[in-house]
Amino acid sequence: MKFLITGGCGFLGSNLAVEVLKKGHELVVVDNLYRLGSEQNMEWLKTQGEFTFYRSDIRVFDDMNYIMKKERPNVIFHVAGQVAMTTSLERPRLDFEINVLGAHNLLESVKTHCPEAKIFFSSTNKVYGDLEDLEYEETETRYKIPQYPNGLPESIGLDFRTPYGCSKGAADQYMLDYYKCFGLKTVVFRHSSIFGGRQFSSFDQGWIGWFVKQAIDTQSGALKEPFTISGNGKQVRDVLFSEDLISCYFGALENIDKTKGQAFNIGGGAENSLSLLELFSFLEGELKVKLNYKELPPRESDQKSFIADITKAHDVFGWKPKTSKEDGLRKMIEWVKTL
Repeated sequence: MKFLITGGCGFLGSNLAVEVLKKGHELVVVDNLYRLGSEQNMEWLKTQGEFTFYRSDIRVFDDMNYIMKKERPNVIFHVAGQVAMTTSLERPRLDFEINVLGAHNLLESVKTHCPEAKIFFSSTNKVYGDLEDLEYEETETRYKIPQYPNGLPESIGLDFRTPYGCSKGAADQYMLDYYKCFGLKTVVFRHSSIFGGRQFSSFDQGWIGWFVKQAIDTQSGALKEPFTISGNGKQVRDVLFSEDLISCYFGALENIDKTKGQAFNIGGGAENSLSLLELFSFLEGELKVKLNYKELPPRESDQKSFIADITKAHDVFGWKPKTSKEDGLRKMIEWVKTL
């Protein structure tokens, strides 16, 4: 098969791309090399196998139309996007153009030139809003949602907040609607927190990697001042290691007759959830350090807790994570040490 990956030099994209090469399929990568680490991932991918590369921007319809007409892929992983909440607030027009217009450009060009292609889209848990209407229990280290002990299901209802939530949510709904209206084989993954190798984290994107770096720099003495966190550190996410992400995408592809036209909450699940405070405790134990940080006000529309109920993904296409949060974090420590 021929696979096309938008954002193929980013964290998600490069992990998916190397798996395509390992499986012996034909690979087309589309990326504008805008994000931190994308050029490094591009050079790394060149060492993994042969592929076709387009340095193109998904915001440009003529580019996407040309690529789809020429390549006519069988499978598309649409993981290109603007993923930083802070950027969406600072530059909401850019956020809209990349996430909404880019997704629409892709859908229209696929509809015209390769309507049988299977499309997998990386959405986000932010489509559910800030979740402030839920009841929380505050413990010593985390916030809990007693009503949903196994995590939040897809049925809790959409509630777009912030430019980022609106842009990803709009793309999410376009994907599902192009299945209903035009028969495109689209699948939406509403991701929780993903981490792993090839991730070049920054202060506003890739929080696991960012705080792992603060801990390593504390251990080495490179970090002289306290780092900052937003809120009290009790915010909870379920974390998913990159290897499990890959099995999710390919598992859904293998069961496309069951998965097409559907949205799935994808994360580590309740067993792999942790708060910032719990992450810090683990890192202190692993690296034998004492982390020094100061609190900032909570981020706007930040969810106190989001744990994905991954039951639907397991029931429909048999997927569940295999990497524990502890093993994933140890692998992440080793990756960050190489940077």
